[in-house]
Amino acid sequence: QALNDTRYEQLYENRFEVFNPIQTQLFHILYHTDTPVLLGAPTGSGKTTVAELALLRMKKQNPKSKCVYIAPLKSLARERLKEWSKRLGGPPLNWKVLELSGDTSHDSHVLNSADVLICTPEKWDLISRGWRGVSGDFSSSGARNGRKFVREVGLLVIDEIHLLGEDRGAVLEAIVSRTRFISRYVQAEKNKNHTKKGSEVPEMTRIMGLSTALANPYDLANWIGIDTEGYGVNANKGLYNFRPSVRPVPMVVHIQGFPGRHYCPRMATMNKPCYAAIKDLSPTKPSMIFVASRRQTRLTALDLISHAAGDENPKSFLHCDDTYIDAVAETLNDQNLRHTITFGIGLHHAGLTSKDRETVERLYLEGHIQVLIATATLAWGVNLPAHLVIVKGTEFFDGKTSRYVDYPVTDILQMMGRAGRPQFDKEGVAVIMCEESKKTFLKKFLYEPFPVESCLAERMCETMNAEISIGTINSLSDAVGFLRWTFYARRLKLNPTYYGAASSEDDDVESFLLTVVQNSTQKLEENGCIHIDKSAGTDASIATTPLGRAASNFYLNHATPKQMLNGARSLRKILAQHQDDESKGVELPKQNYIAGDSNSNKAVLSVGKFSTEHSIYTFAIAKILYELSFTHEFNELPVRHNEEELNLELSRGLPWGYDLGKVSFWMDKKKPAGSSILDIMLDPHTKCFLLLQAFIFKSKLPISDYINDMRSVVEQVPRLLAAMQYVALDDDASAANFDMISAFPLVRRIFATGTMINGRAPPNGPSIKLGSVRVDRELKKSSNHHVGFVDLNYNIKLGNLKRNNQRRTRQDKGAGQGVTIALGTLKGGYLLNHTSFNVPMPRDDKHWKKNVRLAFDWTTAEVNSGDDGVIVIRIIHEFVQGSDLEVLVSLKR
Repeated sequence: QALNDTRYEQLYENRFEVFNPIQTQLFHILYHTDTPVLLGAPTGSGKTTVAELALLRMKKQNPKSKCVYIAPLKSLARERLKEWSKRLGGPPLNWKVLELSGDTSHDSHVLNSADVLICTPEKWDLISRGWRGVSGDFSSSGARNGRKFVREVGLLVIDEIHLLGEDRGAVLEAIVSRTRFISRYVQAEKNKNHTKKGSEVPEMTRIMGLSTALANPYDLANWIGIDTEGYGVNANKGLYNFRPSVRPVPMVVHIQGFPGRHYCPRMATMNKPCYAAIKDLSPTKPSMIFVASRRQTRLTALDLISHAAGDENPKSFLHCDDTYIDAVAETLNDQNLRHTITFGIGLHHAGLTSKDRETVERLYLEGHIQVLIATATLAWGVNLPAHLVIVKGTEFFDGKTSRYVDYPVTDILQMMGRAGRPQFDKEGVAVIMCEESKKTFLKKFLYEPFPVESCLAERMCETMNAEISIGTINSLSDAVGFLRWTFYARRLKLNPTYYGAASSEDDDVESFLLTVVQNSTQKLEENGCIHIDKSAGTDASIATTPLGRAASNFYLNHATPKQMLNGARSLRKILAQHQDDESKGVELPKQNYIAGDSNSNKAVLSVGKFSTEHSIYTFAIAKILYELSFTHEFNELPVRHNEEELNLELSRGLPWGYDLGKVSFWMDKKKPAGSSILDIMLDPHTKCFLLLQAFIFKSKLPISDYINDMRSVVEQVPRLLAAMQYVALDDDASAANFDMISAFPLVRRIFATGTMINGRAPPNGPSIKLGSVRVDRELKKSSNHHVGFVDLNYNIKLGNLKRNNQRRTRQDKGAGQGVTIALGTLKGGYLLNHTSFNVPMPRDDKHWKKNVRLAFDWTTAEVNSGDDGVIVIRIIHEFVQGSDLEVLVSLKR
């Protein structure tokens, strides 16, 4: 009733009668003020409800405002979407809730209609880069959709903000710093229109950080906009930091140490104590065991079954009829899960299909199975209850460094937090099993607030490049000024030794920040992302470049665009060496593809099928994917223990090999000096190239781990492909650009249709006609230079494709129904111009039409058009095989 709004009260009336003590303490500041809030509290304290109260306040004050909720993982984002779509998206509120993570995207219209956006830090980082607008050819970049939406964000909620101190913390730091900068900028704009005294507009975006208990809450609070330096009633207003021991549900924690240097034998010795812990601490209540790998889920489950059989009760964890569980087991895909589920033990990891995971979750929630063994990622994702949580081992194998490393303390706290969830349980028990020497460390840090340091230094170049590209930074002094907004600068002042500064004196801090800026900008300049004009004196001016814009708008490592550029130049060089002045098309009846009379299409000489089966295009596709695989974006693709042997075995069955060695036209077939074949197979980039081939040619993968690896690699291809196409045309006057630009839509088609370019066209495919094909030229008086124009009407009737694609979502249609029209010459393969567009799904079987106008340099065309004065229009469809056309047109008619 404190909400004083019947619509809002309905959200909670069936969930609980009163807010818990933590929610109650924060209620006034959340629901009756717009003050920034930092809440540090243990997992299971009801922090999601705290975020909801701030959201309700924002919508009550300004119904048009948007809320952005940052979730650290895709699984958590989907869980929040699932819950909020049901509660906030249904009656009585009917708010539109959207999710944006690695494999989803929305156009600007859909984005701007949302009330709540749930996304990962990387997605919001990309979208918020577009707050000033994005100019240039970045139609496939998420940054292009952000301008209007970003300026309407009234509430930014960052869940698990303590992850600022871990791998992805630099991204969180960048988005909070940028959000506050944007908020102040828009505030200043609005204040210009508020001339009356005392009518200043408050900071536009309220920032809320949710965290476990923190050791340094004041730094974090000050950074998000809370006044931590004032006095009186407003001092520290919005800062709440509860001790880890303050849990709504009491929890008992047992820490057990196990001897043994080697990981696998030590894990095996933990299985019997796991069984004993369940029997002693949670004999009938749900129990969850967290392990480090999929293999450990299986081994642990089999040992638990053996121990239960030793007690002559193998199905002690099963709480339903054998007939029922056997029927459910028949519907599962994973063989190990089929076996363990019949004994009341479920497995949960990323290698399972979504259907298998949902089945296991349902059986566990309904109490049919008592034990769930999961990989650690489940701790952040699905909200499943447990009376007992066992953390079996506090290490995992890190594929990037090829060694076992400790879980971050935050991950262990998150796993423990699954025990005794308030809405399910009245008490919880956690058992942590670790290597003997780590007991003392865990005893200290599990009960002491967690210190947070900045990780911005690890992504300083990317952060700096993004702000230079946006226009926030235009000089070295601007860059130092921007850094002062960051958490990095605050911690540098308080803990200078950790960051490498001489002292915390102002002069030393300023000097250190300037050195950081100079080092970062130097790296950016070396990689072609920026240009530094040192003629301005000590405060050099900084300007972005096409490579810098590509890195920012396509969310790339700062060194990746230069790698792509070098790869594209290498491809173009080989294409130029094999340039054929003859059309590769197979001639088709002109009347079937050209609409209208001969007079309106007199420039058309012939129409042919664009023959993509030619070996030069197979090479171009392989080369593009090879170059993408070897960019910095895949530096951290895991290559696990003994996977070099599996990679070698996989490479032997793939048509392009591991280094393009099996592909025609590829000359550089030398193995790197001093590298054995197994060293090459240990390279994550080699594995990436093999996985892309396995996806295209539907090859059998050696183990189930590769399925997830392949999915993560393939997800990134559209973004990287768009980026490479953008940087590839650095010199649009070069020979062979025409064939190179034609190869990019072919690669997109392979990933959209799942078929290599020599696949057959579908029966009753689309009907395509061109009309009013004209070639004109006009003289530009200012330069005394002739500009040519090709005009044509593109008509398509999708036919059977319409029925096949009806189930696609809006964003899938946009991605999968692209058309590229390229204009070029056969002689030398010069690209004159190109354009791309998407064919919308029509509501009926009518033709869809588009007028296309391409301007080109008349002199380049004329010089390279041969004796007959011929140029080529190439029409490539990214969503269907066998419908590509090559139209020869004359400059002389």
